Amino acid sequence: MARHHTATSSNFKPRSPLLLFLLAFLALTLLFYIFSSSSYSSSPHSAGHVISSASSRNPNSVPDYSFVTSLEKFLTKSQRSGVSTEDTVSGTTSKEDARKLDDSIWRNENRRIFDEPFYPAYGSLRVYVYEMPKKFTYDLLWLFHNTYKETSNLTSNGSPVHRLIEQHSIDYWLWADLIAPESERLLKNVVRVHKQEEADLFYIPFFTTISFFLMEKQQCKALYREALKWVMDQPAWNRSEGRDHILPVHHPWSFKSVRKFMKKATWLLPDMDSTGNWYKPGQVYLEKDLILPYVANLDLCDAKCLSASRRTTLLFFRGRLKRNSGGKIRAKLVEELRGADGVSIEEGTAGEEGKAAAQSGMRKSIFCLNPAGDTPSSARLFDAIVSGCIPVIVSDELELPFEGILDYRKIALFVSSSDALQPGWLLSFLKGVRAAQIKELQANLAKYAKHFLYSHPAQPLGPEDLVWRMMAGKLVNIKLHTRRSQRVVRGSRSVCTCECRHPNITSPGPLS
Repeated sequence: MARHHTATSSNFKPRSPLLLFLLAFLALTLLFYIFSSSSYSSSPHSAGHVISSASSRNPNSVPDYSFVTSLEKFLTKSQRSGVSTEDTVSGTTSKEDARKLDDSIWRNENRRIFDEPFYPAYGSLRVYVYEMPKKFTYDLLWLFHNTYKETSNLTSNGSPVHRLIEQHSIDYWLWADLIAPESERLLKNVVRVHKQEEADLFYIPFFTTISFFLMEKQQCKALYREALKWVMDQPAWNRSEGRDHILPVHHPWSFKSVRKFMKKATWLLPDMDSTGNWYKPGQVYLEKDLILPYVANLDLCDAKCLSASRRTTLLFFRGRLKRNSGGKIRAKLVEELRGADGVSIEEGTAGEEGKAAAQSGMRKSIFCLNPAGDTPSSARLFDAIVSGCIPVIVSDELELPFEGILDYRKIALFVSSSDALQPGWLLSFLKGVRAAQIKELQANLAKYAKHFLYSHPAQPLGPEDLVWRMMAGKLVNIKLHTRRSQRVVRGSRSVCTCECRHPNITSPGPLS
């Protein structure tokens, strides 16, 4: 063995310096990859690592997480660049227009089938963004911008109007990312195309929440009707009856008067509303639509506030203690828990003062109570996640954003309504959760937070990214139903339009 060792150490001569160089390069590459992966997965602010890396390559990629700040920059930039916001395709569309577009799409799809062996299951989604008249897009963003500091308007249930719009501003975040120059975008699983025949999906950039809350009632209904007519006059809509179209209607009160005409499109929603109070039967369902998280109101927790030793409150809740419909269980829970040792129950208040109180309370607590509000979902869940406070979800039928990708059992506790309302049950349950399990849930919250932080530019694994991953999963089914609706017979080049007629929406009847 000694002789073999000596020979190896003294007589070996490298045959090729190039070989040594390649081996060294591969070893360094492997070490860099392992280090990067480890840093990304173990850091409580792994989203920050992605941001730093991206921003070092492109200064324009430093993200804004504030809707108001991002919107200010977006509008200023669009004003400077003189963005065209006039009509592109408008007027009445004939059946011939829809048929020609269908032929073009069919040819493109066949080409992609041969050129891209995994199409449409893998690869970037191709999205066509409608360039709607500015009264549906830029004018509404300016309306929010110009009134944000001038008004303290409240809704009928006491919520600040502009804060509600921020919570449901997913239409802005998705649109701003889609129309940004490709050189400034970080997401690679979705690309914007400028020809309708190249598109897998069509995005409708109409700000339904802003128009609902900031316009007069009749003015808003008239705008809804105009938007409906504009979209339904497009050849792509007539070709598929909207099945391959995406419509953001994230606030459950918005767009109600005309939703029935667009029920085949994919809606971007806060939840499926199992109570039936906000959506008509058959309008929304998981196969067709997509649930998106609210925009969190609170700041992302840093390493200091994530510390378990700083969390001295067992269970925290701050919000309106009386709600309608699905929120009735909230009042019963409050009555059961009020005054209990280790429990903090507070009536919510609006404004910066209320935000500061909610943030302080969540960062001092181990668990955050998440009962239903007027709808099954609530922005409070996402505030808890970014605050490192383990959500205790009291619901029997709540669907959550991105459940096909994210496992909420890793970051939250689920409790049935019947169990939660039993005297003493909930507190006994929470006190019985092992310290090791609490530590694991908190560590997972730190990793999961990036999935719920909207930003511009949109970040990899952020909510915008997950939207398109979920839509990619729906694409095959969308194309199947689109083809069935068309009944295209390629041999005779004829199209059965029996299922493609859209109603006369020049005068669709009373709008309620």
